[in-house]
Amino acid sequence: MSPPSSSLIPSSTISPRQALAGSLILLGLALQVLRLAGLPIALPAVSYAFWLAVLLLWPDLKRGNRRQAGILAGLGLVLTVVAVLGFGAEIAWHRLLDGNSYVVAMLVGVSFIGLIGTHRGHAAPPGSAVTGRRGTAGTWLGVHLLGAILNLSTVFMVGDRLKRHGELSLPQLLALNRGLSSAALWSPFFASMGVVMTLAPEMRFTTILVIGLPLGMLAGTLSLLDLSRRFDLSDVAGYSLSPKSLLMPVGMAALVLLFHYGLTPGLSIVSIITFLLPAVALTSNLPQGPLWALRRVRSHTLERLPAMRGEISLFLCAGLLTQGLSALIGAATGNQWALFAHFGAPQAVASFLAIVASAVIGLHPIIGVSVLASMLEVSGDRQTLFAFVALTSWAVGTSVGPLSGINLSLQGRYGISGTVMMRQNLGYAGALSALVVIAIVGLDTWL
Repeated sequence: MSPPSSSLIPSSTISPRQALAGSLILLGLALQVLRLAGLPIALPAVSYAFWLAVLLLWPDLKRGNRRQAGILAGLGLVLTVVAVLGFGAEIAWHRLLDGNSYVVAMLVGVSFIGLIGTHRGHAAPPGSAVTGRRGTAGTWLGVHLLGAILNLSTVFMVGDRLKRHGELSLPQLLALNRGLSSAALWSPFFASMGVVMTLAPEMRFTTILVIGLPLGMLAGTLSLLDLSRRFDLSDVAGYSLSPKSLLMPVGMAALVLLFHYGLTPGLSIVSIITFLLPAVALTSNLPQGPLWALRRVRSHTLERLPAMRGEISLFLCAGLLTQGLSALIGAATGNQWALFAHFGAPQAVASFLAIVASAVIGLHPIIGVSVLASMLEVSGDRQTLFAFVALTSWAVGTSVGPLSGINLSLQGRYGISGTVMMRQNLGYAGALSALVVIAIVGLDTWL
């Protein structure tokens, strides 16, 4: 799951600086799509467009986002300079800003799904309110399945629908939190998967899906059992998922797999999502006429893309940290050192627990995952194990971390404290972590 985005900026109040930043983000996506089409465009051109947009939007970042992104970028630069001056590392300076550019391009591409629906953005997903355990289960499942495609926006769509029945209660908020965060276990449309596929290009996605999807369903079962035991759900309004709601997530997943295994087998899933989702979104608007489609794109560029400043800045700055740390470790050790001589189940479990612990104290899981990747040398099936560790630590860490994107967003939208969400999720996180450890051992044996 991505870090929180700020609220959309109405086009009537957007400044020229923000409009330019949105245009640069769109340019970065377009350049990446052209690269995937085979045109001779260097990756730094994509990276520079995104970084310039971040610089323009820097004053608009929330203080916490700005501090965290600034620390990551500063550490990355300092580590790079130390590698050069202290150990004589040779740095391709023009490629220094490329870290996580692929992921950012994918995130921007996924955002275009917002063009499917009403003119003003996401339409509320069809469904009706029910109460009791069935309603709470529907809330979790609706956010989980729809959020696997639409990410954080689904929480607001479902949450705002539930809010029609009154202020959201704690079990409703926990269902929203856990439904979305657990989708990181398997969804190819999540930022977590994009980061992992970039860091571990040899990972086997089908293996992750075979384990991650059932684990996600177990996370839902854990949530329902936990909430039923701790709260009286009889009068708690929930969300009833309709069959129509599933058409888009199922259809998009089928299209991605068709391209990956049939039409464009040479492209990674990250690359396919980058161009496929904007193409589908634009195609869905063309029946209204080219001018309508262009107006939708313009509105998206001016309003939605600048509002992505939080996640774009965090992922780019985390990529810079990874570049700097990798350069320093490589230069200091002659590329002969790794955190673990062998990455097996014990090492994977220790890494998972360390990243989750860092999330509890306030670090976004992308930081732990990036640092771990820079200190490992894994190949072949070990990349699949690393990918599983990264995805599971992301899913558990974002649910319990007080400063994770989902908890900060719930705090800003519905007034629930991130610390309260952390305390309420500790038991759930512990139980899910136990299942993750079992899955890690099983995956290691399987591989």
